[in-house]
Amino acid sequence: MSKRIALNAFNMTAAGHQSSGLWRHPQSQAHRYKDLDHWLDLARTLERGRFDAIFLADVLGPYDIYEGSVDPALRNGMQIPANDPFQYVSAMASVTERLGFALTASATFEHPYPLARRFSTLDHLTKGRVGWNVVTSYLPSASRNFGTKPLPHDERYEMAEEFMSVMYKLWERSWDDDAVELDRERGIYVNPEKVHPIRHKGRYFEVDGFNMAESSPQKTPVIFQAGASSRGRSFAAEHGEGLFVNVLNSRLSRVITKDIRDQVEAAGRKRDDVKIYTILTAVVADSDAEAERRYKQYQQYASPEGAMALFGGFSGVDLARFDRDSPLAAGDTNAIQTVLDLFTKLDPTREWTPADIGDHMSIGGVEPVLVGSAETVADEIERWIDEGDLDGINLSYAVTPYDIEAFVDTVVPELQKRGRVWKDYEGETLREYVAGPGNKRLSATHPGARAVRADDSLS
Repeated sequence: MSKRIALNAFNMTAAGHQSSGLWRHPQSQAHRYKDLDHWLDLARTLERGRFDAIFLADVLGPYDIYEGSVDPALRNGMQIPANDPFQYVSAMASVTERLGFALTASATFEHPYPLARRFSTLDHLTKGRVGWNVVTSYLPSASRNFGTKPLPHDERYEMAEEFMSVMYKLWERSWDDDAVELDRERGIYVNPEKVHPIRHKGRYFEVDGFNMAESSPQKTPVIFQAGASSRGRSFAAEHGEGLFVNVLNSRLSRVITKDIRDQVEAAGRKRDDVKIYTILTAVVADSDAEAERRYKQYQQYASPEGAMALFGGFSGVDLARFDRDSPLAAGDTNAIQTVLDLFTKLDPTREWTPADIGDHMSIGGVEPVLVGSAETVADEIERWIDEGDLDGINLSYAVTPYDIEAFVDTVVPELQKRGRVWKDYEGETLREYVAGPGNKRLSATHPGARAVRADDSLS
């Protein structure tokens, strides 16, 4: 029996996310990113389509690498302006019963003590439907805004390792499940003997006390990660329950997923303890020909300049410094190494020029774009999942909310008919969607589960 294809929506509380210039399309409502009703409607649509979760990306600085200026990103609304995604979740949760919410937060610029409470609060309010996409921030603009110097790539992950240690202690160790006794006769709300200061002292953080929030339904939110470098993959193999990958073809996907699952196994976990998702954009219509016409219409609004600003932010490489029509050479970067590698060395069958990259990324960003009827798009999704050894997709869009609504109304029923997408949710918490019904807490093999020990093994 073919495995279930998990569906997540990939979005951002900003006017422009992965597709540059498409906010100009007549059907686009991207400018409504600051309108709560826009997000409530989207949440209802995704739950109707039985999506596991909406994954909200975030950045803490503007993209100012291309042409050495922030102007191209501002002109194109490329992930700027952008609001705080945490503020949206409670409202979306209030109009849904099952849809999950995965939020991006940086282990480089956040502090674990207040962040642990923010996630615990949302896990309470959503009844266990929250996940955390752990990122290590690479943008020089973000470092300047926080008054710090950018950390080297691998040191960011060393800092993140300690960050995770503190978070696990706060979530898993500091409150016993039955610490809140709510005993009216004895006058005891919380039993002090069941609340434990974590006494963490490390290289980057010192946290003496306990989480301000009591244990939530999942205790630790579902841990997602998108690290694709060698160091990032080892971090993901140790901590991740869900992992997002960017790939240009399914053959490359299988190479990456095998390496990740090998590392997961080497870390003492089961190979399928980490669910792996790729990012895709879908342009769907009643027929393949009509979908192609729609895609060509999208191209008329697309902005290669905005796409190059996006690439500069992702890769740390200013494409304006190179000849537009000469192949881009491989190199090293302190930003997202894999984004640069995708266009320079991971696919030996093709050379990419800056002009090619701008055209390709202007619709859908780095990831592939599927164009066709519901049947054609469903075929392609199945092929990606099966050939690439993937567990699901993160669905992006070109025109919002049109593309998501078209996918829910046409592709989801087709995948349900084929038995590849569930017709109703199984379980109630986000972790149950990822790990299976009944799995509301971290698995015994996850490093966070070891935090219940009152020792310094996670320091």
